[in-house]
Amino acid sequence: MIQRVLAVGLIAGLVAGLAIAALQQVTTTPLIFAAEVYEASAQAHDAVADEGWKPAEGFQRLVATGVADFGLAAGYALILLGAMLLSGERVEPKRALCWAACGFAATGLATALGLPPQLPGAAEGDLIARQIWWVATAIATGAGLFVLLRRDEFFLKAFGALLLLAPHVVGAPLPVRPESTVPAEFAARFAASSLTVQAVMWSLVGVAVGATWRRFAARDFGATP
Repeated sequence: MIQRVLAVGLIAGLVAGLAIAALQQVTTTPLIFAAEVYEASAQAHDAVADEGWKPAEGFQRLVATGVADFGLAAGYALILLGAMLLSGERVEPKRALCWAACGFAATGLATALGLPPQLPGAAEGDLIARQIWWVATAIATGAGLFVLLRRDEFFLKAFGALLLLAPHVVGAPLPVRPESTVPAEFAARFAASSLTVQAVMWSLVGVAVGATWRRFAARDFGATP
């Protein structure tokens, strides 16, 4: 079972990761390049040097992006598959796609309400605080959706709704660096493009997980998916 779960996660991650890496080249990547020009100009003006390592332009950066997309997609696939198996859900493409939609709502839409996807040089808050809020929001939203969609008890549904609202009542960390080197139009386009790309990734992950799991199960000596 564990080997099948890992295999399905890796296959789904590879399929979705490669597709998203290609999609990003015509959506978010050009905006990142443009934002980096503004950021570099501001750093030169302020005599601030960025000494951190980053992949070189061209092939190295393309490979780094592809590897990152594969890792993220594989992680999403394993989380999706694990959640479905633990809940006793039948793993097949349509149901996996529904679960993937909830995954996007938790890790994309809900978190973007407080921390929208940002370009280099955008105003931002403390890194640790943002990471804690993002993870807590994703978990709370996922749990809230599960309770609302899978349980019938009124008090549990009320608790699920509370989980959905709680992170936004607390609020995301405010920027500690209020100034931004990125034009507002670029920032808006990047946020919209990033959410669209993430929605596509989750959709591909859901379909790939459902289809691959069903195919593996059919070959496993009559095991049911």
